[in-house]
Amino acid sequence: MTALRVAPATVAAHDWGWRHAGRLRWAIAGLDLRIEPGERVLVVGPSGSGKSTFLHALAGVHGGDEEGESAGRLLIDEHDSRDARGRVGLLLQDPDSQVVLARVGDDVAFACENLGVPRDEIWPRVRRALDAVGLDVPLDHPTGRLSGGQKQRLALAGTLAMQPGLLLLDEPTANLDPAGVAEVRDAVRRVLDETGSTFVVVEHRVDVWVDLVGRVLVFGRDGRLIADGEPAAVLERHRDELLAAGVWVPGVPLPVPAATPVAPGTAVELAAHGLAIGRTRGRVLRRGIDAGLPSGRSTVLTGPNGAGKSTLALTLGGLLPALDGRVEASESLAAGLGRDPIAWRSKQLLTRIGTVFQEPEHQFVARTVREETAVAAGALGLEHAEARRRVDEVLDRLHLDRLADANPFTLSGGEQRRLTVASVLVARPRVVILDEPTFGQDRLTWIELVTILRELVAEGVTLLSVTHDRAYVEALGDHLLTLAAAPAGAGRDGGADGSGTAGVAA
Repeated sequence: MTALRVAPATVAAHDWGWRHAGRLRWAIAGLDLRIEPGERVLVVGPSGSGKSTFLHALAGVHGGDEEGESAGRLLIDEHDSRDARGRVGLLLQDPDSQVVLARVGDDVAFACENLGVPRDEIWPRVRRALDAVGLDVPLDHPTGRLSGGQKQRLALAGTLAMQPGLLLLDEPTANLDPAGVAEVRDAVRRVLDETGSTFVVVEHRVDVWVDLVGRVLVFGRDGRLIADGEPAAVLERHRDELLAAGVWVPGVPLPVPAATPVAPGTAVELAAHGLAIGRTRGRVLRRGIDAGLPSGRSTVLTGPNGAGKSTLALTLGGLLPALDGRVEASESLAAGLGRDPIAWRSKQLLTRIGTVFQEPEHQFVARTVREETAVAAGALGLEHAEARRRVDEVLDRLHLDRLADANPFTLSGGEQRRLTVASVLVARPRVVILDEPTFGQDRLTWIELVTILRELVAEGVTLLSVTHDRAYVEALGDHLLTLAAAPAGAGRDGGADGSGTAGVAA
């Protein structure tokens, strides 16, 4: 396939700002900048500083007055960004929100079809995009059977196939394993070298993209630009300011203690015995899992994308049935109930096993952050004063108190993640299961979250975390479980014949 250069876009902001509907504070205010054609820009800043808002506005997807109000001008090629259809490709934080069709090839082709790309050009673009992101599955592979990381690569492929003049990525590697991070970053580099597109990426982890970009923009907590320049110069000149703003400055150690290995013979709170797991009955992802969660300690579950980590976590948490074998809770955790958590009712799970899903918005049921956090307290029938005290405590600790009256769906990805953690902690369960808990967190909220979790473990909570975050493993990996790659032919929800064994290392 021949390479195709595109006309790179120009970006200009003139005293531009955006305020979400129902908010008093502007998410971004007084932004003035220009991004030249072909520039490669990294946008960093604390969680909730307006980084994703900026990208969404560039893509023209903020919607009308019901979603918020803007000030000033934001232009793509001297035209309002809302009129830049076809010139901008945006990859969102949540890949699920961009999966449209049932088959991989059709999904990648969808945007091209909407843009009116000639039919004989669409499928070469689709194949080239899939090759670029390393998603090696057939074109007719079901999108519903992809892992979270695979869906992220699928969404990136769909964006790349558009061959946009402005490519926008919003934390595109947040849910990928280390190999996937390098693969996607290298894929983006190849695409940019080939097309010459203007590039803007939002990312908390500066080190992932710093060698690919020539400019760094830093947003502060008030939504204003606090630094703009060449990466090395910005990182050196504004080091202390960046750290105070929660930016992950490369090479700066984290002020958290290292994990302490679990002593042999420690009692187990939850155990898997000959466990077979899968999302759909009859479709076994893997079988023969024997593993345990040491009581009152922190266990970290790692492994490549698609290995079944989330499925195993949900099965241990009593939210998915075992397809074979069994999950067994300790006698004290079961406390008069059956030993298998899948038989417990939701109210019985609340104070025993609390689970935070990989996709935060899948858990939201209330209109405001405060109401969302109070759902568990209401289900438990806590007195008003006690419920209020618990809610206030977790909102304050997780830096969500200023957002108490906001709609959960208007929060940034990192804020949504902290909200789901807060909602679970209010019930004070004995076991807490977290799927990618540090997704979208800036350096300060990462430290605070890890500190809170370490305190919970010190108080006797049993913790299980699914993660690709190496720093998190070093801080909370008292006990390590590693899933090997899923058997050949297996997707997130099951394998071809279920013949693969677990490949669990402890």
